[in-house]
Amino acid sequence: MHKALPAPFDFRGYRVVVAGGSRGIGRSIALGFAAAGAGVSICARGATALEETRQAMAAHGVVAHAQGCDLADASAIEAYVANAAAALGGIDVLVNNASGYGFDEGDESWLAGFNVDLMAAVRASRAALPHLKASAHGCILHTSSIAAFRPRANGAAYAAMKAALSQYTTSQALALAGERIRVNAIAPGSIAFADGLWERRRVEQPELYRATLAKIPFGRFGTPEEIAHAALFLASPFAGWITGQTLVVDGGQMLSG
Repeated sequence: MHKALPAPFDFRGYRVVVAGGSRGIGRSIALGFAAAGAGVSICARGATALEETRQAMAAHGVVAHAQGCDLADASAIEAYVANAAAALGGIDVLVNNASGYGFDEGDESWLAGFNVDLMAAVRASRAALPHLKASAHGCILHTSSIAAFRPRANGAAYAAMKAALSQYTTSQALALAGERIRVNAIAPGSIAFADGLWERRRVEQPELYRATLAKIPFGRFGTPEEIAHAALFLASPFAGWITGQTLVVDGGQMLSG
């Protein structure tokens, strides 16, 4: 498996909030920022994974904060962001990474996607905005998906909400440009990690797993660390004139249709 690379960026003095940061992509993003010297706060629902990730961040000698939060709950998001800002001494970077994984056609699936994939990002951004305005490095990152760019027979709810998130990224970037707050999104391809969606599909839906793998020109699934590398770049001064973009990180998966 692809391993995390030594961080080429220096985030010492940065305060980073990762909403949805205890597992998979979010965990790798949080650990990447911590390894680069940033103070990091994460939230999620699972207490065990939260604490394990908090300890892993703290091992880098940085401020590491974790709090349980249901990102479908507007009041919980507001309370979490306030506590994260207090623990870190402000917010420079907000990463909205959570997903409701709305792959079914029922109302519950659509509402999960709306509340978690889209509205959690809107609400966390709103709560973090006063802190981002006070930062010299204000930056928002959203986790979208390559599903946002093309039609799909299954998982329309997931794709629609990720498409909405990518559109929100452009509008939010325009609205906040005057505040010198950059807003970008990352659209991962199929990412595999322990206990993640594609590891479950490998066991439960092997035909789908093999068919998806066959469409990735690089011949393998991506790793959370590879998404984290993109996140660190987009939050860094090296991306200082990049805003309103959705960066595809998929090993060429979209090239195969």
